[in-house]
Amino acid sequence: MSEERIEISKNVLIDCLGLQAGESLVVVADDSRQHLAESLYEAGKRLGAESMLMVMQERSKSGEEPPASIATAMMNASVAICVTRYSLTHTAARKQAAAAGTRVATMPGITEDMFTHGAITAEYAKVKELTEHVTSLLTKASTVRIEKEGYSLSFSIEEREGVPSTGLYLNPGESGNLPSGEAYIAPMEGTAQGQIVIDGSIAGIGALDSPLLLNISEGRLVAAEGDTGAELLLMLGDGDGRMLGEFGIGTNDKARITGIVLEDEKVYGTIHVAFGSNNTFGGTVAAGVHIDAVVQKPDVYLDDVLIMRAGELLA
Repeated sequence: MSEERIEISKNVLIDCLGLQAGESLVVVADDSRQHLAESLYEAGKRLGAESMLMVMQERSKSGEEPPASIATAMMNASVAICVTRYSLTHTAARKQAAAAGTRVATMPGITEDMFTHGAITAEYAKVKELTEHVTSLLTKASTVRIEKEGYSLSFSIEEREGVPSTGLYLNPGESGNLPSGEAYIAPMEGTAQGQIVIDGSIAGIGALDSPLLLNISEGRLVAAEGDTGAELLLMLGDGDGRMLGEFGIGTNDKARITGIVLEDEKVYGTIHVAFGSNNTFGGTVAAGVHIDAVVQKPDVYLDDVLIMRAGELLA
């Protein structure tokens, strides 16, 4: 276990989660990420927290629930941090822990490299400011239109609230990803219509060598053209996993496209759409799967006003 990683872990626990001596910390890991989780566990102990490390078998996909005993431990902790291959962000376990007042950070797919470089090194006060600004734009808007390479996808976000993932979870019940930096929202189910080019990465597939063209009709993914199209459809299944569940905008200027969506979707200059569950952040889809897909340098319109040109957010 490297001292450097323990020091970084201490910074994350103090700066991003406000962990204090005497508080309880639960570090949730799966077999694949236990070595990274141990650094956080060790850091928690050194900071004087009542620290626990819980290791489970790897889930089969993002959005799948952890065992009930882990969900209960998360609800009873001051701080919970989830270091897993597949994401626990859009699970009932995460939602219930936050509702119980736990400060929760999820680190799906985090790698050794991501633990020490890139998005994790951002100036999070600055990320928070931009993220909250973009979140308010989303909350105020009724429609979204994404344009790239002659293709256009539009949908309604009327009466839905934007959600900030600032990287700072300092108050009871605050939760989100680490590393972070995105504003996201649940599109109104059934309203999405059009096509979108995915050219960054896809959760569970990685960085894309060639782009994917997605066809969406009445809020549902009906076709995926390109090398990894069949793989994406297989992961989503034939049910509600194919519903458009999320639209997000990256706000972290230190984030890089790495092939791990946890960092990729935070990259400033990108947007992402996700299919599957959104019932944990204001939508109605509960699919047991949530797959993000990242788009580089698009044009984005909110209520027909251009807010992003080729990835650059306009003042």
